[in-house]
Amino acid sequence: MKTKKPGVNRKPDGKRKGTLPPAEPKPVPIELKPLAVREAEEKKLLSTAKHRLPELRALLASVSDHWGYEDPIYRFYHHSFKVLRAQTATLKIVEVLQSLAPHLKLNPDFVEIVAEGNSKPPSSTRAIIEAFFHARHLLLMLCKYTEELPEPPPALPSGWATVLYLYNIR
Repeated sequence: MKTKKPGVNRKPDGKRKGTLPPAEPKPVPIELKPLAVREAEEKKLLSTAKHRLPELRALLASVSDHWGYEDPIYRFYHHSFKVLRAQTATLKIVEVLQSLAPHLKLNPDFVEIVAEGNSKPPSSTRAIIEAFFHARHLLLMLCKYTEELPEPPPALPSGWATVLYLYNIR
């Protein structure tokens, strides 16, 4: 005779150990600049990125090769302290991204992710890798669309729109 364990078929109530509470939306101050200002900022960003494309490509190559990309991810799953090396790469990417438009503040969500991944001591190795992934992704999108776009497009590709959000232009 089979007996059922009590509570096995119950729906989760969100009170179990290890479950996360429902996410509460964070108030994000939105300072929407006039369209003409945003378009000018976008053109300036694209122009600056085009002039610095060799540097951006070189940085992307260094964070995409075996030691810059594969090894840090392996170190995460291997539970090695050497995952900390990804922090250096993340901070270098952020420094270069900010230098493209030093007068603009970077997206607060991005800044928060990078801060969590680079705190001393780090909150977790997952946070280190998450910050690295976001920084590398934005560098990749910046390189891709800087190469592809002759000028800012009227209909934005998702990757370029993400770059514009990084600089709070969108």
